[in-house]
Amino acid sequence: MKYIQHYPQHLQASIKKMLEEKKLDKYILKKYPTKHDFTNDKLLYEYVMDLKNQYLKKFQISKVMFDGKINVINNALGMHTYISRVQGNKLKAKNEIRVATIFKNMPIEFLEMIVVHELAHFKEKDHNKAFYDMCTYMMPSYHQVEFDLRVYLLYMDKFGKLY
Repeated sequence: MKYIQHYPQHLQASIKKMLEEKKLDKYILKKYPTKHDFTNDKLLYEYVMDLKNQYLKKFQISKVMFDGKINVINNALGMHTYISRVQGNKLKAKNEIRVATIFKNMPIEFLEMIVVHELAHFKEKDHNKAFYDMCTYMMPSYHQVEFDLRVYLLYMDKFGKLY
């Protein structure tokens, strides 16, 4: 139950029971029946830019890509990088977002949650109240989808992929 260990015991017990009874797939598929179509870096870039332009107009993103080196086991599902450089008398920022390759074959809600998380880091570097407020501003169901993604990761560890 490593992905949900900081959630209340009653939720952990409920998920554990569904996992043991092999009913967790039904729970996940009922809430998230289909996967998205953003299966390459170009489509992912366009998707991320649409979200970014809707909520964070002043930030520029130079690269968006799926990255096979990002590993769920290392507690990362996506990464954001930013480098500030002085060019003349201006400060230029270069931002990148990398999303774990496992998100190529997942529901759009899971991908959106990861992208929103990484976009929020452009405004708030730490995981604090302002950061999570930004996440829920961009995606009101952020916390529920994050929980459901953690549940799906538990399922994947035990049974493999659903999508």
